[in-house]
Amino acid sequence: MTESATKTCNRNIFILFKALRMHNWIKNLIVYAPLVFSGSFSMITLTLKATLAFVCFCIVSSAIYIINDVCDKYEDQQHPTKRNRPVASGAIATGNAIIVSIILIISGMSLACFLGRYVLISMLLYIIIGIVYSLAIKYIAILDVLTISFGFVLRILIGGMAISVMPSYWLVICTIMISIFLGFTKRRAELTTVNNVNNNSRLVLKDYSVSFLDQVIPMVTGATILAYALYTVDAHTQLVLGTTAMLLTLPFVIYGLLRYIYIIYHLKIGADPTETVISDIPTIINLFLWVVSSLIIVKFGDKFDLFK
Repeated sequence: MTESATKTCNRNIFILFKALRMHNWIKNLIVYAPLVFSGSFSMITLTLKATLAFVCFCIVSSAIYIINDVCDKYEDQQHPTKRNRPVASGAIATGNAIIVSIILIISGMSLACFLGRYVLISMLLYIIIGIVYSLAIKYIAILDVLTISFGFVLRILIGGMAISVMPSYWLVICTIMISIFLGFTKRRAELTTVNNVNNNSRLVLKDYSVSFLDQVIPMVTGATILAYALYTVDAHTQLVLGTTAMLLTLPFVIYGLLRYIYIIYHLKIGADPTETVISDIPTIINLFLWVVSSLIIVKFGDKFDLFK
């Protein structure tokens, strides 16, 4: 292979990886929640099953991102940064992008077969919802955020199905609330970002207003904190962990939510929650401390209780 051919090949691989939006795979880590909060993360077999579910979701979610990019091609071309995406910039032809997404869907669904029919059906439901969202739902205010939230619920449910451990209903509610929180705060950041003013990069923003979001966000923030607090002291959580010590992790959740609001309102950045999580140092430290403290409590929390 000549040097020119090698460079072309490397460039094509780079463009493909960029189209996959691999940095967004961090969202799929929620698949591990049932494994971690059931205290089963020390069991190798279950960990491998959860990891396979994570890989399936990464593959399938990348396929949905590509489909969404194809649907948003002309809108993205009007955006100052999104126009550099492979599909919008023309680095990947629309036809080739669709072929890649089909291959990814087939690959992800094939792997999901090893996790049982319920995981397979749920994964298919996620794909259908993702496609419908890309074609229509993303243009409908409020419903767009709720649909994204349902995608996170499917992630946590599939993580539970993969290891035959159903998550607490309070954990599911927490997932719903945090995803709604991130969805509406993201809409506000997009709405108030200078780069998004007077352009058609996201048409649904025309149906949102700052005043509306400023009423919704505090409500959702309070509901998220309350849902997590109730999860930590729920009877099912105490039964599984043998302790109410998970309540000690509540300050990390409160700080994380308030820090993100601070980023949105004061620093006026953070339109992409994923980029915030991987770039904001206080958020990274807080998330690390929450994970470590949660693992310690799940593993050793039965040795002490806050209310005994």
